[in-house]
Amino acid sequence: MDHLIHNLTNLGHPRVLVFGDLMLDRYLWGEAERVSPEAPVLVLREEADEVRPGGAANVASFLRGLEADVVLAGVIGDDAEGRILQRLMTDIGVDLTGVLTDPSRPTTTKQRFVGRSAQRQPHQILRVDRESRQPLPSDLLASLTESLLKLLPGCAAILISDYAKGACVPGLIQSVIRAARDLKIPVLVDPCRGTDYQQYAGATLVKPNRVATELLFASQFRDPESIQQAAGLLRERLQLDAAVLTLDRDGMAYATENETGLISCPTQEVCDVTGAGDMVLAVLGLGYASGLPLIDSLHLANTAAGLEVQRFGVEPITRAEIAQELNRYQVASRRPPTLDELQIQVKAHRQAGRTIVFTNGCFDLLHVGHITLLEEAARLGDVLIVAINSDASVRKLKGETRPIISQTDRARMLSALACVDHVLIFDDDTPHRLLHAIRPDVLVKGGTTDHIVGREIVEAYGGRTLRGPTAAGYSTTAIVTELQIIGVKSLNASE
Repeated sequence: MDHLIHNLTNLGHPRVLVFGDLMLDRYLWGEAERVSPEAPVLVLREEADEVRPGGAANVASFLRGLEADVVLAGVIGDDAEGRILQRLMTDIGVDLTGVLTDPSRPTTTKQRFVGRSAQRQPHQILRVDRESRQPLPSDLLASLTESLLKLLPGCAAILISDYAKGACVPGLIQSVIRAARDLKIPVLVDPCRGTDYQQYAGATLVKPNRVATELLFASQFRDPESIQQAAGLLRERLQLDAAVLTLDRDGMAYATENETGLISCPTQEVCDVTGAGDMVLAVLGLGYASGLPLIDSLHLANTAAGLEVQRFGVEPITRAEIAQELNRYQVASRRPPTLDELQIQVKAHRQAGRTIVFTNGCFDLLHVGHITLLEEAARLGDVLIVAINSDASVRKLKGETRPIISQTDRARMLSALACVDHVLIFDDDTPHRLLHAIRPDVLVKGGTTDHIVGREIVEAYGGRTLRGPTAAGYSTTAIVTELQIIGVKSLNASE
């Protein structure tokens, strides 16, 4: 996980071109209270109406959430839905230079009716699609092709999101792929369902889901070997750099020229699978645009998709949220985060409006005094970060006989406490560097001295510093001394 979080932290803000079928998703939310007396159907009492970008526009939205610079290309209708979609994209900073209007067709709109009952998880009751699947008129196709080719230079990657709604014409796709190859720009494709993928030949990567793959090969894939073999066959057939098959709860299969493999998906509660494929395409596109190795991009995409399916409908996932999830895996494996990793988690906490509390110390031989301090510190905010001195640092402060407990075991014990959210190990003599990096809202320090190390740093940017409570009669030094006395007495008694 270390290098994944490091790579995620150091991603830039590459310019990515997204082309494909643009859609508007509408959600009508309500309470499904009863069955209609007129027919055996649910009655939905409307509570809210919401619009979100869909199709290729959703991929662009996800990329913006991942801090990419995005230019969007495609076709909308000359209607209210098209204008709403343009506004949604403009509001999040997407460049609409490549978006054209076709008065002869509607903006593809998916209307979802979502009901909940007795405050349970919401579920789709019905979806109504308004769309045209006719190919673009020849004059509009020529304009779109010209616009796309002009947009290619300066882009670090091109993502094609094909939903078979008329924009992704085979000749146009091939023109884009060939031009991008000449410019050495990677092209990633999320293909439509079908039995002929030749329009995607020569792309850098093609990413069908399980259903599309089984339709393409007219076969079902149930074992890992056959799934990986299908990925390899797809790559060879279309002369791709890589093929990636998304397999919902089974993760992903991938094939490159040199290897095939599977990336498993961690077990989690699935709320709604809508948007998971778009999220995978967005993260892979960001990875290619930033020069990440494919395997790293796949792991990041897998993590992001896992977060997406835990939410209802399409919602952007941020880099900070992906990093936080990766760190959650690390906590489960008992490895404390590095400072860089922790900063990403802190960013996610701040975006959620949480108050950060920080305390530090050796925490050798964990005792009631430590617990009292930590519980009180946790009450001062939403997130408690505990920085502990490394073994080398403790020796400098306490002498060669300390610590009694190693830094790894001290970190594990503190992480097990319900009041502690994050534990960090540091080597410095003071926590100054950590305070500059984390900028906690509250700095808490135990002990009896009036001076709080780092007070001037925290108060300089408007934070608070507090002296934590002490439990009389408890200290590690006193416990160690008592144990030594008991040991001497036992030794004398045995003699």
